[in-house]
Amino acid sequence: MSHTVTITDNKTGKQIECPVHEGTYGDPVIDASALNKELGMFTIDPGYGITASCRSSITYLDGEKGVLLHRGYPIEQLAEKSSYLEVCYLLLYGELPTEIEFTQFRADLNKRNLVH
Repeated sequence: MSHTVTITDNKTGKQIECPVHEGTYGDPVIDASALNKELGMFTIDPGYGITASCRSSITYLDGEKGVLLHRGYPIEQLAEKSSYLEVCYLLLYGELPTEIEFTQFRADLNKRNLVH
């Protein structure tokens, strides 16, 4: 059985079940997208402090803890050890390139940048 959270409107007694999703990093999240349709309500979260706008396999951000990951790699590690194009490859394909993959990627980019 999947994990859910029950939200109850104490005024009407109406309840909805909201799915809980486990991420790769960070705390679990509640999908409250049915809240308006089922209860006629919205949530409020000034500054989107605890709201995810979408699912992402690309970026994880926890500002309070100072964590920024791209595809699971800390941004500090990428800034120190990877080139801009290597990070582009990572964001596009999910893994850092091998030497052969990077050579081909760079050649493909160069081919597309030619002015005819």
